[in-house]
Amino acid sequence: MGEITLGSLFDGIGVFPLAARRNGIVPVWASEIVKAPISITRRHFPDMEHLGDITKLDGGKIPPVHVLTFGSPCQNLSQIGNRTGLAGVKSSLFFHAIRIIKEMRDATDKQYPIIAVWENVMGSLSSKHRLDYAEVLRAFTGASIPIPASGRWANAGMVRGPGVDLCWRLMDAQYWAVPRLARRQRIFLVADFGGRRAHRILFKPRPMFQVSPAGGKGGVPAAQVHRGPVIEAGGRVPIIRPFQLFRMRGAANDRYHVQFRDSFGFLNDPFPTLLAGTVYPFAFYFADDPLGGCVRFPSELECERLMGLPDGWTKYGAEGEEISPGQRYRALGNAIALPCADYIMAGIKEVLDP
Repeated sequence: MGEITLGSLFDGIGVFPLAARRNGIVPVWASEIVKAPISITRRHFPDMEHLGDITKLDGGKIPPVHVLTFGSPCQNLSQIGNRTGLAGVKSSLFFHAIRIIKEMRDATDKQYPIIAVWENVMGSLSSKHRLDYAEVLRAFTGASIPIPASGRWANAGMVRGPGVDLCWRLMDAQYWAVPRLARRQRIFLVADFGGRRAHRILFKPRPMFQVSPAGGKGGVPAAQVHRGPVIEAGGRVPIIRPFQLFRMRGAANDRYHVQFRDSFGFLNDPFPTLLAGTVYPFAFYFADDPLGGCVRFPSELECERLMGLPDGWTKYGAEGEEISPGQRYRALGNAIALPCADYIMAGIKEVLDP
């Protein structure tokens, strides 16, 4: 096929473009409106064009691409959001991405994009009594897909409509890399407009990139969750117990003592999902000195590692300016875990350029 190109809507800090580049796909353009993420991606992708506000784009007039990715806003779909669903002010922007896909396909005689990838929170499967996800499927396929007889959408599935092959899968980032990442359950939907290959992209086992080791001499990766009272050459392995804040607050309000105690975390618990508006604390201590520990928040660098991103990915902008901690935490909380994006981009590369 030659050079495979990618466009990224709701781009954030460029995780889909990063995964694309790692798999031999060329990021051509991105659409984002938040200043700090735009500056971060300009630094890492100086040749990638920034198109601005998605609501002002015409899919028939922007450069056509083979692959179009988008993680549309989740605030109205999330189980911790206001649950107004696809009718909400933020999450309704999903339909602008669908519009752009249709405009691009109409303008290119149905040639581009060949593949579209949508990412969103697990709550999208249950929003508005599960009718929102039916609308998502209808938007991609042009067909009315009934809710299953069970009354709920499965965590993985496949449908086919006129001219599109579509699969979805719930992926939890904590299981997609070693050392283990933060918990992050996300729906990834792959729509193939050029064949019947979505299942090969989303369900086929394939080798994964390893997460780069972090930490200095004698250190351990920040994302590692296998704990133990082990003394190794060069330093001690810490014990870390991440707190489950939402569980903790709910248990405190309801005076559930056991649940409150359990919310302090168990030894092998993953880190909770990174959120744009909240940073979870964790308890840190050494096995031989439990009273010498502390409760602290993960650093911006540790949050990058918990998402599988390269160290310092969000530290600087395009002009070398330092990105503030608050902006980095917010951007990482809105981001996609890199190993999940890597897996999908590897599948796309495999089917489009075998």
